[in-house]
Amino acid sequence: MKRLLYTIWICCIMVLCCGCDNGQIQAPRRYMDTAMGTVISQSIYCPGEEGARNFTNRSMALLRELEQEMLSRRLETSELFRINASAGSQEGCQISLELFRLLQECTELSQASEGAFEITLGELVELWNIDQWAVGEPEQEKPAFSQEEILRVRDLCGYYRMKLESKEEYRIFLPEGMSLDLGAVGKGYALDRMRTILEEEEEITGAILSVGGNVLTYGRKPDGSSWKVGIVNPFEISSNIGVLSLEGQWCVSTSGDYERYVEVEGVRYHHILDPATGYPARSGVRSVTILSENGMQGDALSTACFILGPEKGMALAATYGVQALFILEDGQLVLSEGMERYWSESEQ
Repeated sequence: MKRLLYTIWICCIMVLCCGCDNGQIQAPRRYMDTAMGTVISQSIYCPGEEGARNFTNRSMALLRELEQEMLSRRLETSELFRINASAGSQEGCQISLELFRLLQECTELSQASEGAFEITLGELVELWNIDQWAVGEPEQEKPAFSQEEILRVRDLCGYYRMKLESKEEYRIFLPEGMSLDLGAVGKGYALDRMRTILEEEEEITGAILSVGGNVLTYGRKPDGSSWKVGIVNPFEISSNIGVLSLEGQWCVSTSGDYERYVEVEGVRYHHILDPATGYPARSGVRSVTILSENGMQGDALSTACFILGPEKGMALAATYGVQALFILEDGQLVLSEGMERYWSESEQ
């Protein structure tokens, strides 16, 4: 019998709210909203409501601007939509300096990961359409397309076929049939932009932000204790497998096969697609968590390391100087040396 399972996962965040000015406990001001197709959670330490509210208003406006004007594949107002619509055009598509630089970074990550990280998978993502499949008709027990179709669409992808040009203006050229998808970097990039706003708000002394499970710790809590970020147990997603105890200025990004998936006859079809095969990645890994100072980089590396597996993935993480935690299919945990400093397993 078919089992249809679909999970929208948000990394569990635990904030210890103690410490004070004037000898009184200061609790964080908490805000929750939605943007970029996901849940946005903000816990902010600020003496005044006005300062905290000003930040959360600015940050939500930023997220909606990023989605509507730059990152969305669906909205006609976004640069990404216009880029994809221009595929095959000899004139290419003019883009902003901000997006040009982001795409340059993505290309460098693709090269460093030997193509495991790939932003040209738009058509392949559209073909699999895991989200729609998960909530679709129960009769659909297997992918509604053939292996030949998967391979055909896979062959439309490849970062090396995309051309970036910076002369009098910034332009991108895509071959016909290709489309970009920035889902593997968008939320991490958003965290980097939100941190810039935090740094402008002098009243805010500490904060922990989550954009769809990508987490940023900032500043200090009033009592000086560590920020606590729980990492979901991929075998039992209602609990944490462990906790990271962090100072401010860290980004935590996790990619897992339990976030968005369909399970049919014991086979799990999840949203992390391997550019080499065109299928959901099979690397013996259930989840990868990356601890980095750069949200966009950490977001991309968690995906690339998941696809590469523990050995090659750990080598890639070391190349970028980030810390990594792999949770394997057999339950084994593989941690980089630096990650061990921050990690403690949950008591079972």
